[in-house]
Amino acid sequence: MPQFFTRDRKRDRYKGSLDVLWGLQMFLTNTFLIPYMAIRLNEADSDYPPSERSQLGSVMTNGAPIVGLIGGAMCLISRLWALFGRMDGNFGSIRGRWNFLISYLGSERLAYAFIWDICFYIIFQPWLIGDNLQNVQKSKADIVNYLRFVPMVGLIAYLLCLNVDDEL
Repeated sequence: MPQFFTRDRKRDRYKGSLDVLWGLQMFLTNTFLIPYMAIRLNEADSDYPPSERSQLGSVMTNGAPIVGLIGGAMCLISRLWALFGRMDGNFGSIRGRWNFLISYLGSERLAYAFIWDICFYIIFQPWLIGDNLQNVQKSKADIVNYLRFVPMVGLIAYLLCLNVDDEL
């Protein structure tokens, strides 16, 4: 998500630190995106000059394809592990794991927070990618536009196709 914040065409409407916002969103909850998404709907303030990209923002933007590949690999590995990991150690069949997941989601407060985050992510990802398609390589904009509605897959496509040479 830092690639969205640092390359967002409407980022100058948020006067706070995008690095702090990213940290709160990344390590706590996507609920911190609600104020950002509301603020970015406002009209641009012509009294303030465009903000400079931070060092963290530059590193994350320049390394977007690497972040996309690592994130995609971790997502795939975690899904495979959830389905097939430690099958030899009596950790349950796929059906047993599914039943445990449903039971866990219905009984734990932490699980509610994850569901909340997933719902926000499903809403915010297509919105942010759609508003920032001009940052994607022109030849790949159509595929990213379609994939933006698929959680995680759209983000990975955006990161892999981001035009890192193009400055806002």
